[in-house]
Amino acid sequence: MPWREVNFDGLVGPTHHYGGLAPGNLASARHGGQVSNPRQAALQGLAKMRWMLDRGLPQGVLPPQLRPNLGALRQLGFQGPPQRLLAQAWQQEPTLFSAACSASAMWVANAATVIPSCDHPQQRCVLIPANLISHLHRQLEVAATYDLLRHVFASRDHFQVARPLPGVAALGDEGAANHMRIPVPGAGALHVFVYGRDGDDVTGPRRYPARQTRHACEALARAGNLDPKRVLYWQQLPDAIDAGVFHNDVIALSHTGVLLCHERAFVDQPQCLQQLQARAGGKLRIVQVPEQAISLQRAVDSYLFNSQLLGPVDHPMLVLPLEAERDAQVRQYVEVELRRALRLREVVYMDLRQSMSNGGGPACLRLRITLHESELNALQGRLLLNDERHRQLVQLVERRYPESLTLEQLSHWPTAREMMDIVAEIYGVLDLPTRLLERFQ
Repeated sequence: MPWREVNFDGLVGPTHHYGGLAPGNLASARHGGQVSNPRQAALQGLAKMRWMLDRGLPQGVLPPQLRPNLGALRQLGFQGPPQRLLAQAWQQEPTLFSAACSASAMWVANAATVIPSCDHPQQRCVLIPANLISHLHRQLEVAATYDLLRHVFASRDHFQVARPLPGVAALGDEGAANHMRIPVPGAGALHVFVYGRDGDDVTGPRRYPARQTRHACEALARAGNLDPKRVLYWQQLPDAIDAGVFHNDVIALSHTGVLLCHERAFVDQPQCLQQLQARAGGKLRIVQVPEQAISLQRAVDSYLFNSQLLGPVDHPMLVLPLEAERDAQVRQYVEVELRRALRLREVVYMDLRQSMSNGGGPACLRLRITLHESELNALQGRLLLNDERHRQLVQLVERRYPESLTLEQLSHWPTAREMMDIVAEIYGVLDLPTRLLERFQ
């Protein structure tokens, strides 16, 4: 096949900690301040990548960003050499300090929105980094993500890495986590952009913030040169956001010819699904999980929908977090109803507990990009995982990552320096230039 879906997973960084920085992300808030295990977190993510490789699925890896972000702390007014800078930030503004140390770039589903070349009139793959303005710790990632994507997807004959949307509230953009590309067998692909608010506060959630705006979704579709007839805009149900559905990928997922969602995912959901099926010419399998079978809260707690459908269209594989297996009601529904409805040939539950405790499941950890064979060749192996590269990363993590970590430890310069050196070594394993780290200094 000339087209392949490549999953680029984020490698968990050595400063992985539980800062509780994201209101509306219930797991993040629940585990804030607990002791983390960066080594276990990174190995769990690498085990997921290994599983993909073992099944012959193309797999990439995106590196962690350099943390603590000393440049950000200086921009926030802290002064002096690193040891004084870190101590000041920790003592005076621990929340800002946590943001500057966050390993949240691991959740690369928020890195960008991707429009494959097969959907683009000039046959060019377009990547639009998300502006992530809703939270400081995520917004600090944006410039470095743009630089990294420009380096990796450097061939201008094949790729265009656009600039993020302007960083204003009306254009809040959270990347691929709110974008579903649904290929329709024999008829191209449809693009569903999901937003939380539509320019006012009247139709939005009341308890937690809506991160994605309709204006941002419309701008992304224009930037990707998408045919308006192939694009739909759906609003997240405000009650779902208030229940902890901070991104669409917590309540819905798609695959070729398939949409899987909860019954309480979208505003005017019956009309949305009817319109989608009409645009697809009746060729989609739309599977709604009813509230009576799996409650909205249970879906959020188990991260049932933050899973990955992979492989052949007729008999795909489903990758879920271990939390979905541990909920007997969810497990029963997956093994009986979803196996039948999605014609699954394999169901696997992965232990991603360290990421899950911070609010990120299997789908959060990956940015999927559909690439033509010529585009894969144009990457020249950049960030594509193979056996040797995987082995080197595992050994590095086992040798250097801390087994346990608290935020206070990162306020001590020797510990912080060690974490920064680890990231520099990762960039060496991945053959990335050190200039990509300069903006953090």
